[in-house]
Amino acid sequence: MIRLTDVSKRYGGKMALAPLSVSFADHSFTCLVGKSGCGKTTLLRLLAGLEEKTTGRIEGLPRRVAPVFQEPRLMQWLTVAQNIAFAARGNPALWGSTPPDGTASRAVARHPKVAGLLDRLGLSGDSGLYPAQLSGGMAQRVSLGRTLFYDPELILMDEPFSALDYFTRQNLQRMLLHLFRTERKTILFVTHDVEEALLLGDRILVLDKDGIRADRPILLPRPRQATDPAFQSLRQEILELLLAGEAL
Repeated sequence: MIRLTDVSKRYGGKMALAPLSVSFADHSFTCLVGKSGCGKTTLLRLLAGLEEKTTGRIEGLPRRVAPVFQEPRLMQWLTVAQNIAFAARGNPALWGSTPPDGTASRAVARHPKVAGLLDRLGLSGDSGLYPAQLSGGMAQRVSLGRTLFYDPELILMDEPFSALDYFTRQNLQRMLLHLFRTERKTILFVTHDVEEALLLGDRILVLDKDGIRADRPILLPRPRQATDPAFQSLRQEILELLLAGEAL
């Protein structure tokens, strides 16, 4: 259980994240929605250790935490397989078994841990490609594979699918849900898309400049359909909360 108590972040005279107190259960999937500037990304950066909080306490943060950004941020000089295994450079214990001989792309791709991720992400035939040869969706799958190779307990996702086309986004949403069920990670997922939040999350936090405006569990069974009346009712409720707080 991760617990935040009166956690805030201020840059000089500007409040980037109003004080908030909230907890996240292990193996849960929480989506954060709200207006740009309300503190969603700041919250992820605090949990990732990329920023120092101004006030409050953060307790129960796991040892392994990994962010996934909107941009894949791949190493352009490394292949797909090498990018996935990048975290093992300087930390061979991450291989989980005997490291491959050398760092050649083929040797890395044949290693059981990398080969398993390539297969699950649908990248087995693309292990030797470089980032410049990948589509946006493929690059984001590689980024997700790199995160899973690191095997974090907490994954922080900051609008990872927002720049992708509709069909690629749908495919990656389904892939993420499958990985969530099988890997049992704790996920915090920032999105501006209320429908995406309802499709993915077990819970939605609506943030505004004053902190948490609403905390809603999503009890709909998966797989969820956007056309389902209960889904649409929840979508309308969240949109009204956002509109009431002038968060759109």
